[in-house]
Amino acid sequence: MEPQKKRVAAYCRVSTEQAEQLSSYEAQVNYYTTYIEGHPEYECAGIYADEGISGTNTKKREQFNRMIEDCKAGKIDMIITKSISRFARNTLDCLNFVRLLKDLGIGVIFEKENINTLDSKGEVLLSILSSLAQDESRSISENSTWGIRRRFEQGKLHINHTKFLGYDKDKDGNLIVNERQAKVVKRIYKEFLDGKGANRIARDLELGGVLNWHGKAKWYEGSIRKMLTNEKYKGDALLQKTYTVDFLNKKRADNTGQVPQYYVEDSHPAIIDKEMWEAVQLEMERRRNFALKYDIQKLEYATTSNPFAGRVICGSCGQILGRKVWNSTDERLRRIIWRCNGKYVEKGKKGCDSWHIDDRVLYQAFIHVFNAMVENKDYFLAKWQERLASDNALMRYKAKQFMGIFTEAVEIDRFNVDLYFALVEKITVYDSGILVVSLLGGTDIECEIE
Repeated sequence: MEPQKKRVAAYCRVSTEQAEQLSSYEAQVNYYTTYIEGHPEYECAGIYADEGISGTNTKKREQFNRMIEDCKAGKIDMIITKSISRFARNTLDCLNFVRLLKDLGIGVIFEKENINTLDSKGEVLLSILSSLAQDESRSISENSTWGIRRRFEQGKLHINHTKFLGYDKDKDGNLIVNERQAKVVKRIYKEFLDGKGANRIARDLELGGVLNWHGKAKWYEGSIRKMLTNEKYKGDALLQKTYTVDFLNKKRADNTGQVPQYYVEDSHPAIIDKEMWEAVQLEMERRRNFALKYDIQKLEYATTSNPFAGRVICGSCGQILGRKVWNSTDERLRRIIWRCNGKYVEKGKKGCDSWHIDDRVLYQAFIHVFNAMVENKDYFLAKWQERLASDNALMRYKAKQFMGIFTEAVEIDRFNVDLYFALVEKITVYDSGILVVSLLGGTDIECEIE
């Protein structure tokens, strides 16, 4: 009776996706296939090979993990591999897997080091050599980081463009504008300065079936905000915003001063001009300050169906007015009113005694103010013309925008929500029957409640 052959598997890995490494990968596969099949006492249990995968941990090595599962399933008696560094550069992972396999009665042969883990001296030598392999990995990581930082110092970019809407890379690795995606970026910036919030922009993009960087019509408020603050859209680059905390698990964290940062101006073609980009940053700051001033919990609270939310201010106490519904069995008597949030406070404390205002009055107030501006457009156009010389990029942008709106504007007879969001910062209500509509350009216009 012939002795039962030992089921031997081989594990191969190359650490990068460079062409010369892939040829090494193919050579390893061919070598072990020939080696095992040519050995009279061996039976090939499989060649497990990962290509282009880092060896510093085993989470992403699909073939390695499949090999371990096959060992647990009793399909493999022994594993042969080129060296410890091919098997693992992480000491802890390496030792854990070797001990797991040893408990299963499965040895690992490292050819380069001439180690069989089932030998008595195997684990002692393995522990020492694994530590050396981990130091080698650290050295490679540090050398790589050093090279990247030297390139940063020279203003050379190292940017991942796969999740970067608006850009591709040419054959030399330089950023080039993706014209189709750039139109989406320009739309986002313009709509933000037209008064839309990041949440509304995201929703409108989805409803319009506009594709993101993954080619899917799925958008998130947080992603829009990141795009609005990304300096790369104006052609500059802040390098090393994040850094690698641990070379083994590749964990990254925001750089808050742990490593140097480098700012490169005009490093690549811009999609958004610097004037518009700066105006967006100032508008974001203005909205944050507005929310803090009036204790509004959510930025850009207003919506198309509720445009006055967070924008109607009590002239008596300075708090915002909240929207309330007065219900009635008679639909004709059902009303929406706005009442100061400071009217009802804790028991024993006097609240704001301002009166409420009807929802319809607010709509009519905007129509009245807009038409008054159309009627006196020469006065306002001259005023905005002067603001084109302002040092503030947002003031200049809004002046141009308002001039563009009113140069050809005609009176309106119904509320226009897009015009409202583009023009109005807030409406302040006074008990005297006066409303003051504050425009985003810094102009206040008074009107009486009828």
